[in-house]
Amino acid sequence: MTHVIVLGNEKGGSGKSTAAMHVVVALLKSGRKVAAIDLDMRQRSLSRYVENRRKYCESKGIDLVFPLMPEVRPSSLDSREAARQEETENFAAALQSLAGCDFVVIDCPGADTHLSRLAHAHADTIVTPLNDSFVDFDLLARLDPATGAVAGPSLYSEMVWAARKRRALAGVPGGIDWVVMRNRLSATQARNKREMGKKLEDLSARIGFRLARGFGDRVIYRELFPMGLTLLDLGGPDAPVRLSTMSHVTARLEIRSLVATLKLPGRETKEAA
Repeated sequence: MTHVIVLGNEKGGSGKSTAAMHVVVALLKSGRKVAAIDLDMRQRSLSRYVENRRKYCESKGIDLVFPLMPEVRPSSLDSREAARQEETENFAAALQSLAGCDFVVIDCPGADTHLSRLAHAHADTIVTPLNDSFVDFDLLARLDPATGAVAGPSLYSEMVWAARKRRALAGVPGGIDWVVMRNRLSATQARNKREMGKKLEDLSARIGFRLARGFGDRVIYRELFPMGLTLLDLGGPDAPVRLSTMSHVTARLEIRSLVATLKLPGRETKEAA
C-alpha cells in the first residue's frame, strides 16, 4: 500500500519544504516510486524546488531522479461547504491516481486549511519540523508563564489529535506515526537547547510523538535550492556538485539519520538510510 508522509506545521519558516525535498530524493535514490504533492499554493516552495531541479538538469545535460507531482489546487467556489466538497474530491482523486506509488510526500502550508487537514487525516507518518524556539513550541503546547510547566496541547497538536481520531473512526488500519523534528539546531544557545529538549521529551510522552534530530542551521541548504539539488545529490564521481567541506558530509548524515528515524516500510528504504 502507498505510504503517505505529511510535512506539517502551522508556522512558516520551519523548513518543511527543504525536509520534504530531501525525504523525496532519499526515497527515490533507494529505488522507490515516489510522488510529491505541494499544498502550499501561495509560496509553492516544493514545486519551485522541483522546477529548479528540472531546469538545472536541462542546462547541464544531466539526469537526476524526479518524483511524480500531481497538482491539487484549492477550490475557488464561493460557498464554503461546496469548496470543501470540491477540495475533498480533488484530493481523493489525486491520491487514487498515485495508488501505484510506494510513497506520497505532502508538503502542507504554514496555515490551517481544509486541504492541510485532509492531508493530515490521510497520513501514515506526520513529520513536524520545529525550529529550536519556544515561539515554535507554542504551536504544540501552551506553557504556564509563571512556572514554565506544560499547561496543555495547543493548536497544531489538537489538529493532529483530530486527524488520529478521524482515522480511527473511519476504521483505517494502523495509526498515525507522528515525528517532531528539531530543526536548525545551532552549536550555540546551549541553555535554550537543553530547556527545549526537556519540554519536548515531556510533551512527547503526553501527546504521543517521537523526537528526531533535524537539520543543522547550514547555509548549504539555502544554496542548493536555486539548483533544485539536495545534499544526497552531492558527492561521488557522477555528482553534479562535489561535497566541499566536512560540514557538508555531516549534513548528509543528518538526512540519512532522519530517514532512518522515520522507520518507513520497505527493506530497501532501511538499507538506503
